[in-house]
Amino acid sequence: MPRSAPSAPRRVTARSPLWLSALLLVPALLTACTSSEPEPAAIPKRLQDTRTFNPITPTLTALPGAQLFQGLYPGIQGQAAYVVEVPHNWNGTLVMYAHGYAGMGADLKVQTPSLRAEWLAQGYAWGASSYSSNYYDVRAGLEDTNALALEFSRLTGQAAPRKTVIMGVSMGGQVASAAVEAETQQTARSRVNYAASMPVCAVLDPVYEFQWLGDYTQAAAQLAGYGGTYPNADFQKNLPAIKAALFTSSSGPLWQENGGAGANLRDLARQLTGGERPVFELGFRTGALQNAVLGTGGSDGTVNGILARNLYDNRTVTYRWTTGPVPTPAEVSFNAALPRVAADQGANPRLPGSVRWLPVVEGRVKVPVLTMHTLGDFYVPFKHEQNYRRAVEGQGNGRWLAQRAVRAPGHCDFVKAELAEGFRDLMAWEQTGQKPAGDDVLTPSVVADPTYGCTFTRETRPGVAACPAGKP
Repeated sequence: MPRSAPSAPRRVTARSPLWLSALLLVPALLTACTSSEPEPAAIPKRLQDTRTFNPITPTLTALPGAQLFQGLYPGIQGQAAYVVEVPHNWNGTLVMYAHGYAGMGADLKVQTPSLRAEWLAQGYAWGASSYSSNYYDVRAGLEDTNALALEFSRLTGQAAPRKTVIMGVSMGGQVASAAVEAETQQTARSRVNYAASMPVCAVLDPVYEFQWLGDYTQAAAQLAGYGGTYPNADFQKNLPAIKAALFTSSSGPLWQENGGAGANLRDLARQLTGGERPVFELGFRTGALQNAVLGTGGSDGTVNGILARNLYDNRTVTYRWTTGPVPTPAEVSFNAALPRVAADQGANPRLPGSVRWLPVVEGRVKVPVLTMHTLGDFYVPFKHEQNYRRAVEGQGNGRWLAQRAVRAPGHCDFVKAELAEGFRDLMAWEQTGQKPAGDDVLTPSVVADPTYGCTFTRETRPGVAACPAGKP
């Protein structure tokens, strides 16, 4: 793809008070393939290739003691917007920030990281891209973030960073985790050797995330009496009736499931998202999260055109809402009636001269990675942490991963103190080699303990039990 010349950066001096934006963090359907898949002879066309976007030049103001550069630059899908900010006491480290899902609109906007002021105060420069496309385009997020990091010296007039680290949230968490994977290092168009990575509330197993969204919406339709096909073309039309069949209340901020099919759906979801753990039920009843998940129902498995073919596959899944050694007769009947779907071969292929449309996350990492996840997250569930731990351990790389659970019900529902502490600990690990503390995410009895997540939770959320005295 031809690259147009970037616009000249605009230098801004510090005049204004702190500007911190909230994280925009709603991911969409997603998945990935293993790196063993052979490169296809021809790459199929996809809907994303026909879309056009409009990058918006940022108009931020530098924070005190910093210089800020902003403008447009060439990304992998077209022009992207960027911001780079460098403190006067720069320590030589650049932090690249990868934003979350920004919807399906045409306008491309840079999202300001919540740790902006903390990074600058500690001497870190930071950079962020709008990406050159919207939708769940992780390829654009990764390639454009890397390309911006490589443009740092030209855009700022500063020396090249001594080291570069990456932090990403939600969809950007997949960017941050994939950025340090071996396949990315081998195949990316723009290659950056990151010294450390901090994916938070992240899609750490893209195959699972796509599976989860498809499984839950299919199960909800089936339990409500509106299932039977995949894709379920009438799902959104039937959604009001599906909600009415499963919930006694679904209009406020907190929903209430009924004691029949709704309770079965709740317990089925618990098992699909990581098992018994604190805060799960509050996350399940959070209306915004339910609407986000149910809003994906009826999709065709191409991730809204990010892929050219379907990648949803549920042929081997046994759906359970009980925990006995064998399925109950009701569960056997439910599984027999639920549509079974096979993924299309080569749905997420290797691409010449770039990472895949959905870059892989396989645990092939050789730098410090610190993750954080809220226990009640119903859109990008805690099971991502469990699957990622297994993947990293399976590659023999467990020493490079620290994970932390936070007792909150929402998606990316962190307070700044939790994120700032995690980043400080990650950088201390990278600089000293001393791995920080983390949580055991795999032992069921540990995760199910009512006090699980207290170690790294810094604020009690409404509706969540406070940690007992003596717990951090």
